[in-house]
Amino acid sequence: MTAGRTGEPTADRPVMPGYGVLPADEGSGLIPWTEAERRLTTSHDYWCATVRPSGAPHVMPVWGVWLDRQVWFSSSLRSRKACNLAVDARCTVTTDDAPNPVVVDGIARQVRDPVGIVAFVDAMNRKYDAAMTTDFLDPDVNGTFAVRAERVIALSQDDFTGSPTRWRFPHPE
Repeated sequence: MTAGRTGEPTADRPVMPGYGVLPADEGSGLIPWTEAERRLTTSHDYWCATVRPSGAPHVMPVWGVWLDRQVWFSSSLRSRKACNLAVDARCTVTTDDAPNPVVVDGIARQVRDPVGIVAFVDAMNRKYDAAMTTDFLDPDVNGTFAVRAERVIALSQDDFTGSPTRWRFPHPE
């Protein structure tokens, strides 16, 4: 396992039985965290998977941004994903590049803080050349969600068996 400065995620190979995944020091080795963040930043869309109260999965595409080491997106509070997150905040968010994916398992929280909402709106407007306003993200109507990564997995199509990398994040005190 490798770790960077304090607070950096710890990297290792994920367990993928039956896929011929090489040890971490073989193939192209572990993907640098900077590459995972690049992919998270440049992904146009993300897929957000939540769990219904019945236990059934629910997956929807969302526009979003990688900001402050979290995947941020918005959604009507009446949407299925927002209702699911209100019951169980665990979710998975993936980039839109299936051959070179980054998969974020984490905990979503609704952001109600005006400073956070402004930062999200600014980032969304830059990324999508949009004209979203903070009025649209009234936290009682349209939720702004930030998903804090607990575990991230990425791999590269060009080296499927020698690139899979898993990062684990230190838990905040």
